[in-house]
Amino acid sequence: MKIEVNSPTVSTLATDRSPKKVSSDVVASTQSATQDRTTFHSDSQSVQALTTQAMKSPEVRQDKIDALSQSVKSGEYKPDAAATAGAILDHEESR
Repeated sequence: MKIEVNSPTVSTLATDRSPKKVSSDVVASTQSATQDRTTFHSDSQSVQALTTQAMKSPEVRQDKIDALSQSVKSGEYKPDAAATAGAILDHEESR
């Protein structure tokens, strides 16, 4: 989508760039609401275990890649477009 900066619509927009006065009550409530907090639970042990397991698995399953490459080269690989589209929709709906 292209946005025209010099279009009549943009030039007619009113912009108020004057400074505004904010009460100290609003500033105090805003500051207290923006504090970040982090807590760690036993979940970090689970994450560590999953990370270790993932690092042990092979990066590439060469046997699967070779088989698929061969079927593509020979013309035997014929994916079902309807099944692929259905799987994509199912995945998106589950999100």
